Amino acid sequence: MFIFENIHYLTIFMLNDFWFNIKYGISHVLDINAYDHVLFLIVLTLPYLFKDWKRIFILVTLFTIGHTLSLILAAYDIVKIAANAVEFLIPVTILVVALFNVFTAGKRNHKQKLGMTFFSTLFFGLIHGLGFAREFRLLVGKSDKKLVTLIEFALGIEIAQIVVVFIVLFLGYLIQTLFRFSKRDWVVVISAIVVGLVIPMLFNSEIFS
Repeated sequence: MFIFENIHYLTIFMLNDFWFNIKYGISHVLDINAYDHVLFLIVLTLPYLFKDWKRIFILVTLFTIGHTLSLILAAYDIVKIAANAVEFLIPVTILVVALFNVFTAGKRNHKQKLGMTFFSTLFFGLIHGLGFAREFRLLVGKSDKKLVTLIEFALGIEIAQIVVVFIVLFLGYLIQTLFRFSKRDWVVVISAIVVGLVIPMLFNSEIFS
């Protein structure tokens, strides 16, 4: 009886840890005070439609892989990069994708640009992960379950990213269908808004202090 009770409490403890890490990953993406992650997902998703869901899923997953890989490198003290440099590079990645959308809206052949898009998304995931490295190190401390925590946290990130992507695709569908907004105009207008939000982030980073 004692053994079964221990197993029961251990299971509850593990589930609590699991759900905490999942929710932590979700809140990391959807944090209203740190919306850079959401901005990147918006500009990444804008050029696509629901029919492109497989490609978008691959892109989002690549971003998560890059994000998780940089956290692994940071958590195990393999890589250390100055916080102010990362703080500057994160809005740069968003700005690059947003401007790319603006200048290629209506012209891009997604199949031809696929390799470059995949590579850049993975790279940007690495940069964004480094931005969270310090906080994540504080979370795991000297825990011997860093890798498990990372995987569970990554799953939370993936769930939140899929939610954001779905919302962007759904809004794009509504705007383009109900209000007869062209896809090109939708991509250009929203990307331009994101550019306007990101530029202050660049100049407010410590690198300009």
